[in-house]
Amino acid sequence: MTRSRFIALLATCVVALLLPLGTAGGAQAAGAVKISKIYYNSPGKDDRSNASLNGEWVRITNSTTKAVSLKGWTLTDAQKHTYTFGTFTLGAGKSVTVRTGSGKNTASNVYQNRRAYVWNNDKDTATLRKSNGTKVHSCSYNNPKVEFKNC
Repeated sequence: MTRSRFIALLATCVVALLLPLGTAGGAQAAGAVKISKIYYNSPGKDDRSNASLNGEWVRITNSTTKAVSLKGWTLTDAQKHTYTFGTFTLGAGKSVTVRTGSGKNTASNVYQNRRAYVWNNDKDTATLRKSNGTKVHSCSYNNPKVEFKNC
């Protein structure tokens, strides 16, 4: 093999190895923070009890290999009801459930502290945004015959 062919081959290999690092495909291969499930029709009677309100929720999953700070991130529905995360870090490979009603925030559950339902039982869209407003993920549903949506 000539020296120039060797250099060309080496350059091609280097580009092939580095190219995925700068593309969306490479970033997605490493995982993402996204809405993984919406339970939009709480079980039983919709009586606005705290138990019923907490029966509707959105699960956000971090499938990356690093913890992610969600401070200032927002979760909204189509009517712009907004939950804003306070100081909260979602561990690598972990999920957090955002419940509509009241409760004590933990590493796996946070509460919107609302006294009314957020997620419509027939159709809605959940949108997750970073603190700077950049859309991270959204998930829509349109099926009143089912209680949840895997996103």
